[in-house]
Amino acid sequence: MKTHERGTMAVDGMNYTLGVEEEFVLLDPMDGSVALRAPELLESLAPGPDVTSELMRFQIETATGVCRGLDEVRSELTRLRHLVATAAEADGCLMVAAGIPPGDLRGDTLTPEPRYRRMAQAFPELIGEAGTCACHVHVGLPSRDLGARVLAGLRPWLAPLLALSANSPVQNGADSGWSSRRFPIWDRWPTAKPPDEWSGAAAYDRSIGEALRRGAALDAAGVYFYARLSPRHPTVEVRIADVCLAVDDAVLLAALVRGLVATCAGTASPPRVRGARIDAALTAAARRGLDGPGIDVFTGRETDQRELLVELVDFIRPALTAAGDADDVDRGLDSLFEHGTGATRQRRLLAEAASPGEFAADLAHATMNVPAR
Repeated sequence: MKTHERGTMAVDGMNYTLGVEEEFVLLDPMDGSVALRAPELLESLAPGPDVTSELMRFQIETATGVCRGLDEVRSELTRLRHLVATAAEADGCLMVAAGIPPGDLRGDTLTPEPRYRRMAQAFPELIGEAGTCACHVHVGLPSRDLGARVLAGLRPWLAPLLALSANSPVQNGADSGWSSRRFPIWDRWPTAKPPDEWSGAAAYDRSIGEALRRGAALDAAGVYFYARLSPRHPTVEVRIADVCLAVDDAVLLAALVRGLVATCAGTASPPRVRGARIDAALTAAARRGLDGPGIDVFTGRETDQRELLVELVDFIRPALTAAGDADDVDRGLDSLFEHGTGATRQRRLLAEAASPGEFAADLAHATMNVPAR
């Protein structure tokens, strides 16, 4: 671990609960193009709080309940993926965990709901590529004031979280050159930016109000900070990650986010980091994933991206140990380094597939193939 100052860190023993939201793409098994079947699937699933619609008719979102341990997170994610994948198969399409649709966009893709129509009217230049899929990790906190202060501490660590989750290299059937093509697409939205250094909930709420007054978002749910206070739950919501190809990667992400939130909650004064360095680090993570140099936001120097991820784990290890998550994280990190990110695996599958339909089927299989622990 590098020796530059990161503030005074303490772990307070609080039970930080977890919740995870995943967004998925529906694909046509014949040619890998998007399948506009989400409304029909939701009818067959009798939608509730754990399975909902999203912006586009080829997207479905799932949400775990409130979880207290990683085993519960893994079980919930596996259950929800199986539920939606089974319904998709019965409907003649495939459910895929990918940060963007890898194949063609066809037809009227917008979900016909009033809020989404208003978004399309307000941001017509952005809506065409807006069907990106993320993994949002929620961590429960006792107060919004603490949550707002925690957001400042998350700023230096957003890029490693993006790098490990990068899972959207393929666009229009070809390698886009990005490991997370989702990130530069999503980053075009006016409020898609790192959290500020807020002193508390009142300062945070003023920033939300200003975004709404400027017309940068329709409502609080449409303020797309990379990490924010959830407008619906008493949580910090970290939104930087692509949806992960494998469940084990999503569990690793959730463990790291919880450990990071717990560490930041016990940090008296988080280090100040230049916004330009955070932006450069995020671009490097989106471009290369874990394969290549990233940017150390504390020094501004190029550093191996895997080393930056290990540094994050070292920084939060006391919190991981307190939560009983350290062994799970070490195993998850070993597996990630051995098998590669979702982007690495997608590129491998694309090179091996004989057709777009075969690639889509292979992605659907990878989405459901949970490696042994």
